[in-house]
Amino acid sequence: MRRKEREITGIDEIEAIISRCDVCRIALADDNLPYIVTMNFGYSGGADKKLFFHSASDGRKIDMIRKNNYVCFEMDADHNLKSGREACDFSMKYSSVVGWGDIFIVNDDEGKREGLNSIMYHYTDCTGF
Repeated sequence: MRRKEREITGIDEIEAIISRCDVCRIALADDNLPYIVTMNFGYSGGADKKLFFHSASDGRKIDMIRKNNYVCFEMDADHNLKSGREACDFSMKYSSVVGWGDIFIVNDDEGKREGLNSIMYHYTDCTGF
């Protein structure tokens, strides 16, 4: 990060930003071909922190994950346009979280239930669907 004075490293602050985000962008790569996709998500905190995404079982994204499951993700919230007198005086304030890690396809029923409940909780504060 270029502006180190703005970097947030505390997990409580990071999780607060995650809770305010509506979507998460996943960046994938296949050889030299980048691909980014915007997805709904759920977050599971605690000792074993995980992001969950709902997806069709086939398609370009799944093909790319099967070839290379190392991804980058980004999510942002709190957008606030700061205007100015001239074009270069304008700015955008926001909060964001960026990270890297391995993404896996969940195949077992318990894992699917955990993921779907996590996603539903993120958007509705309800679980147990």
